[in-house]
Amino acid sequence: MTLNPPMHPATRRPTRAVEVGRVTVGGESPVVVQSMTNTDTADILKTAIQCAELAQAGSELVRITVNTPEAAAAVPGIRAHLDRMGVGVPLVGDFHYNGHRLLADHPECARVLAKYRINPGNVGHGKKRDEQYAQMIEIACQYDKPVRIGVNWGSLDQDLLARIMDDNAKRSAPLGAVDVMREAMVASALESAARAEELGMPGDRIILSCKVSGVQDLIAIYRELSRRSDYPLHLGLTEAGMGSKGIVASAAAMSVLLQEGIGDTIRVSLTPEPGGKRTQEVVVAQEMLQTMGLRAFTPMVAACPGCGRTSSTFFQELAQSIQAHVRGKMPQWRIEYDGVENMTLAVMGCVVNGPGESKHANVGISLPGTGEVPAAPVYEDGAKTVTLRGDRIAEEFTAIVDRYVARRYPRKFAS
Repeated sequence: MTLNPPMHPATRRPTRAVEVGRVTVGGESPVVVQSMTNTDTADILKTAIQCAELAQAGSELVRITVNTPEAAAAVPGIRAHLDRMGVGVPLVGDFHYNGHRLLADHPECARVLAKYRINPGNVGHGKKRDEQYAQMIEIACQYDKPVRIGVNWGSLDQDLLARIMDDNAKRSAPLGAVDVMREAMVASALESAARAEELGMPGDRIILSCKVSGVQDLIAIYRELSRRSDYPLHLGLTEAGMGSKGIVASAAAMSVLLQEGIGDTIRVSLTPEPGGKRTQEVVVAQEMLQTMGLRAFTPMVAACPGCGRTSSTFFQELAQSIQAHVRGKMPQWRIEYDGVENMTLAVMGCVVNGPGESKHANVGISLPGTGEVPAAPVYEDGAKTVTLRGDRIAEEFTAIVDRYVARRYPRKFAS
């Protein structure tokens, strides 16, 4: 799968490239966006529909829980249903505790998944841990599947943590508790990866992650993980939270790392509002990458925040409707037009910055503020093209945007 190139290439940490189905993670590839379903995987139809919704929203990998025999048995049906829908998004199986048994007992599940996620802290204890981890790695090798070794501080390997604590106590200047925890996370990931390679897993089939819910912890751990390995890294602040808290925390942590060239695939782990859409976390991940200039997914709408000059809510409503319009159009535009995701739009609320901001956008409109002449000039590529008036401004401006796309961006399949 060819992903759109970075808008402003930054110095990326050099990593191995891992093929996950049709998507490349790491290497020279742009940062990949992924998400995870929250349906009962045993419900084939409901899970397939949510996978399709996430893929349409822009999730390039979709992870599903595989926790029971019923869930494992359903995975081939989910894959088949998505294929019938024309949705080719790679599916990642999320395994904890019993993954070795589920993969062994359900070979078709093992075959159709594009990647396995293994948590080294949840594969057993002592000798059983070693045997069960080895069994999962051997099955991955048998079916030529990449793995994400995903350490989580909520399920950290307690034997490893105890060992590191003992070693730390012998130091002349022992580390503090936080630093010990961070080192245990990194060591768990690296030692598990080394063991996978000893068992025959090629190094270019391994992705690492170390999930925590503290911003500073995440930054420190991934900096160290990046320094000590060249595996592709999956970024995500686990249990980020709900609403603005989860969005801000995720952006605060991941944007620092991404700016430093660390991170090859990301997930924004938002707790949905009651009845809220799972796709919100995909939109947030895309907007984070796009506002940083790392990738482009959909036209971005600049809009002024409003002030005493803009007592009307019309510009807010127009900005909202235009953003919804272009997001709704993007699945089709992406197929038809080359480069449309880079388009910029501006919906401004008064004469102070309105004309200037509108000229900077590909298409912009400067709406009249309180007491201004009831006219709305429209600018295309810096030049004023028309002035809109009356009660059909929203409809007319939307039509202007659609015509601009058809005229400005070359068709991918010209007749």
